[in-house]
Amino acid sequence: MAVDLQNYDEEQVRLMEEMCIVIDKDDKRIGAESKKTCHLMDNINTGLLHRAFSVFLFDSQNRLLLQQRASEKITFPDMWTNTCCSHPLNTASELVEEAQLGARTAAQRKLDHELGIKPEQVPLDDFEFLTRIHYLAPSDGMWGEHEIDYIFFIRADVDMDMNLNEVRDTKYVTPEELRAMFVDPNIKMTPWFKLICETFLFKWWANIDQLEGQRDVDTIQRLGF
Repeated sequence: MAVDLQNYDEEQVRLMEEMCIVIDKDDKRIGAESKKTCHLMDNINTGLLHRAFSVFLFDSQNRLLLQQRASEKITFPDMWTNTCCSHPLNTASELVEEAQLGARTAAQRKLDHELGIKPEQVPLDDFEFLTRIHYLAPSDGMWGEHEIDYIFFIRADVDMDMNLNEVRDTKYVTPEELRAMFVDPNIKMTPWFKLICETFLFKWWANIDQLEGQRDVDTIQRLGF
């Protein structure tokens, strides 16, 4: 199906040409498709699935950094979500599966691109891999997500320089403040963030100093199916 993108933001349209990693339900790489192709509901409804990551960054006070997605975003604009969520690309450095190195590299790259957080403040070895989740979520009638999402925690006090084409706002929250956001009908949250919060986040957050016992690195959690 031909999709006309002329009414969308020029930079966001350009990013839709990036090549995502196409996988099967067991997270085995089977090819590559453009970000645009991977996020069209017509393709998602045929089973097209890609690899993604979600970063949860906590400061030294154990507050979680949230971002509000920019109005320019093609999928899920203006919604609040976790610190950073995006996709490893079909490039040599981001295809590496050993120790989740490709996903870690992509996470470091996008923290810089979206929030201006420099790599030296978020070293690759500091990302704590917790699990993978498989979920499907429509954005509107045309766009959506169907991903196996690598979940990373990282603790760091960082300097930010927001890319306003990606991020509309940021805020640090405590668990209590995040729960209050969820019951506010005027605050819209991304579906993957809701799923992670409803299943794992608060348990992990309460045990942030003992994450070793919280990890499930071999299982793909199927959420919302």
